[in-house]
Amino acid sequence: MKNVTNIIKHFSFLLIAVVIFSCSKNPENYIKHIEGYWEIDEVTMADGSKKEYKFNETIDYISVNDSLKGFRKKLKPGINDTYFSSDDEEAIVLKIEDNQLNIYYNTPYANWKETVLEATESQLRIINESENIYVYKRYTPIKLDID
Repeated sequence: MKNVTNIIKHFSFLLIAVVIFSCSKNPENYIKHIEGYWEIDEVTMADGSKKEYKFNETIDYISVNDSLKGFRKKLKPGINDTYFSSDDEEAIVLKIEDNQLNIYYNTPYANWKETVLEATESQLRIINESENIYVYKRYTPIKLDID
């Protein structure tokens, strides 16, 4: 009877482990959602305090190619799909490491890493090395009917 109980315990543990790992998020699925126009929605600081953004003067444009390299650029949105930009941009490389999608940034002045916590069609959640969590929403352009 003791052996049957041990087998049931091991089987139950194995079943639970399979369910947990099969439900875990695959960071490869995030890659297809990274590219595009994003505006910051809120930041949760490492100490738990939050800052919400009601209006953004700038948005981020992220471009990624098939080799998982690209850039992030700050843009000022105009009307009817127009954007104003400086020539500044941050080179990025996406890497899957330890079952996480990491974004490595490189500029002439600094290098840093952020980890994607979630990326969907409408939301991007990233944590930086200071453990601040940034939540972005997909940017919707300003459209005016000017005739």
